[in-house]
Amino acid sequence: MNDSNVFADLADETLNIFLSIGSILPYLAGFIAIIVASQTIWHRVRNSVDTGGSFNSLKTVTFGDESTVVSNKSASVLSLLLIFVLWGAFTGSQLLPSFLHVPGPFMGGGQFTYTADNGAGQVDTASVDVIVHAAGEKADKPKVEAGDGFAANDAIVIQVYRSKLLLWDKNDDQKRKTGASIVKVDGQSISKGNAVDVGFARVALTDKGTLNIVPHKGVQMESIYLPSPEKVWKSLVTISKDGYQNVTLGEHLGFSLWRVVMGFLIGAIVGIPLGYAMGLSNWFRGWFDPVVEFMRPVPPLALIPLVIIWAGIGEEGKVVLLFLAALWIMAIAARSGVSGVRITKIHAAYSLGASKTQILRHVIIPNSLPEIFTGARVAMGVCWGTVVAAELVAAEKGIGKMIVAASKFQNTEIVIMGIILIGLIGFAIDVGIRLLEKYLVPWKGKG
Repeated sequence: MNDSNVFADLADETLNIFLSIGSILPYLAGFIAIIVASQTIWHRVRNSVDTGGSFNSLKTVTFGDESTVVSNKSASVLSLLLIFVLWGAFTGSQLLPSFLHVPGPFMGGGQFTYTADNGAGQVDTASVDVIVHAAGEKADKPKVEAGDGFAANDAIVIQVYRSKLLLWDKNDDQKRKTGASIVKVDGQSISKGNAVDVGFARVALTDKGTLNIVPHKGVQMESIYLPSPEKVWKSLVTISKDGYQNVTLGEHLGFSLWRVVMGFLIGAIVGIPLGYAMGLSNWFRGWFDPVVEFMRPVPPLALIPLVIIWAGIGEEGKVVLLFLAALWIMAIAARSGVSGVRITKIHAAYSLGASKTQILRHVIIPNSLPEIFTGARVAMGVCWGTVVAAELVAAEKGIGKMIVAASKFQNTEIVIMGIILIGLIGFAIDVGIRLLEKYLVPWKGKG
């Protein structure tokens, strides 16, 4: 294939992508309009009932002041609700009323006609009955009368979201091998590069002279790509009761959590002292700063082959990978925490006769804890995201293992269920760390 053909194919693919996006944009615009409208209504309602009793009402400057920006719970609820509505709308969920669904694929019966030329200048017209049925269902091919001319009527059954070739001359008196060909579909001229839309499907002429019938797919997603919310919920209920591949859901989640916690704890135990040493000693910083800065941008996934060589494919290898994912983040967080301590506080401690040990214990460590907790949140998020990759290496249990195994069998609802569980547990871990920080570091943000 020469370069011009490659560029032509890329141009066609690019055009198809933009056309696909363009067909979705009106629906997305409608949902964005809902967001804007809900925000406008909320602001008007809030302003109408605002008594001005909060401290924010006393501020003369609010725009740009980070202390006045807090998460709006109503907006959060609307955001989650909108995501669910979008999900249901593009999957035809039965949990939503039908008027909220975007156009779905064609299902049912349709008919079109084709005009055949027998190669000697004689033409004849025949009809084709098309039945489009849902996945997992069976449909009987309808019986049709043969017709009077050399072109006999045909019938074909197609599964939704699929296409099928029609060997139109299989029951005709004149065959393609003797020169017969299709010249029109529904009265419109058809050729290899000129398909015809028959209302419910797109009919194209193949290189072999057969008809390729592609029923309209609409805008809704096929279940193999994005199942509906109720299918995902059904998978969660089933796996919670029966497990997946002879392993319960609790075991999958438990093994993943254990690996993450072990990797994070070892990374924190090594990384925090290393960060303190780098922040307090020029010698340690000179030794370890190049290593830390070199390893920091290296993604944990790139280390999998090396970890397999070092620690094998057992649990040790997975914990080592998660340890390396957390180590550099915790070291940098601790180093940043030490560097961020105000020098005036250290000078004040020295003026009061404090020793280096006392300064470390009562000044540096307390003031660096907010940075360390921030690093812990980031490190736990990275570890929880890396555990899926870690469980690709000969794991028998784990949420990542379950997702990978389900993807091999195209069980998309289980894959999405696992992704949702990962997100929920990751969010719960982050909230837990924030609550722990609020309890252990009450002085954060108070100077």
